[in-house]
Amino acid sequence: MKTFNLVSLGCAKNLVDSELMTGSLLSAGWQMKEDPAEADVLIVNTCGFIQPAVEEAIDEILSLAEYKAEDARRKLVVTGCMVQRYQQKLMEELPEVDLWVGTEGPDRLAMYIEQMIAGAPEVLHLPDRRLMSVEMERALSHPYFSSWLKITEGCDNRCSYCMIPSIRGKLRSREINDLVKEAKLLEEKGVKELNLIAQDLTAYGNDLSTDVNLPILLEKLIDTTSIDWIRLLYLYPNRIDRRLIEIMKGSRRIVPYLDIPFQHVSDAVLKRMNRNYTEKELYSLVDRLRMDIPDLALRTTFLLGFPGETKQDVEAVERFIRDVQFDHLGVFPYANEEGCPSESYSDQIDEEEKLIRVDRILSLQKEISKKKLQRFVGTTQDVLVEGVSAETDLLLQGRTKYQAPEIDGLVYINEGMVNPGEIIEVEITEAHIYDLVGNVKEQKQID
Repeated sequence: MKTFNLVSLGCAKNLVDSELMTGSLLSAGWQMKEDPAEADVLIVNTCGFIQPAVEEAIDEILSLAEYKAEDARRKLVVTGCMVQRYQQKLMEELPEVDLWVGTEGPDRLAMYIEQMIAGAPEVLHLPDRRLMSVEMERALSHPYFSSWLKITEGCDNRCSYCMIPSIRGKLRSREINDLVKEAKLLEEKGVKELNLIAQDLTAYGNDLSTDVNLPILLEKLIDTTSIDWIRLLYLYPNRIDRRLIEIMKGSRRIVPYLDIPFQHVSDAVLKRMNRNYTEKELYSLVDRLRMDIPDLALRTTFLLGFPGETKQDVEAVERFIRDVQFDHLGVFPYANEEGCPSESYSDQIDEEEKLIRVDRILSLQKEISKKKLQRFVGTTQDVLVEGVSAETDLLLQGRTKYQAPEIDGLVYINEGMVNPGEIIEVEITEAHIYDLVGNVKEQKQID
């Protein structure tokens, strides 16, 4: 057995783990197959953060189990957050699975699989907490020119609705030298866009010495690499300090884009969520950021239907969104998660009412997004070309520095003599609700 197929579910942090799993297997002589029907070992790297993600993972497992039913020699392996969260319970519910591996074992996956094939009795591996490093084999997923740099593992924030600390453990930051080495390696592989990710970027270094933090890491990355775009994803609102803002202002290679999950604005709801800031502080933060970085694109997320949330609280969110005019916005209905403090909170909201509140905010954001994108019409924007459009092979698609991969809109480009991974100038001719359309102007190389 030397062929495998791997399905990666969940967030970008999970995708990095999947790349480590792939690297582990490839370096051990395994061959990756895009079609599960051609693979000897079928792997699902799961998300277990919220119940819909768990349900998606189980559906994927059962789907791959059908291939195993066709050929009993195939093996089914499940890894990641769902395994770490539920552990032994899964073994009872899903006997189709041959091997279970928790969140701390992605770089050892080849070893665990080969032990299983050799007849080892252990089918559940939950290694001790550890950190990835540049020394671990990592096989980049498509597209190669946009990649992720995971700078921490775990989280210490203890939001009342979140399972991450129990699944991923306490905050553990990677050393700056290790991250710089990985960034250089990614640049050598052709990466043009480096997306820094963590559960909370602004917590980076809190568990290390006082001279390790996000601003220092950014300075090192700017000094030691020439990667065109460096993007910051997932920052905690009240930890964005003056030094970080000054570094963003001082380097055009750090794109003017911040993903800052606010989750709510009502002081009462934020307190119950154990989010340590207020509505007034959020207004102040946005004003400060927009004043210092005028072309800044802001993304946030809101969690609606939290226990005790009133109609007045929802109106506060709506008012805030109208005032702030976010460039990108995600809205999710609150869901009880087993083991979270908020599971036992009083005043739970009806499920139908949650969806009504979510739809209300999403409808508002559609109006705002369409209006905000109009400002790009008639301008020329640098666009990172991703390749042929998934919608139509008559167009190319790419992203401006104001659009993050996977989560934001796209720029659709009338075909020109350009290749995926190039950063080109595009004249924007149309704006839709979330996407832009434009024509190739000329190729541009950023220094």
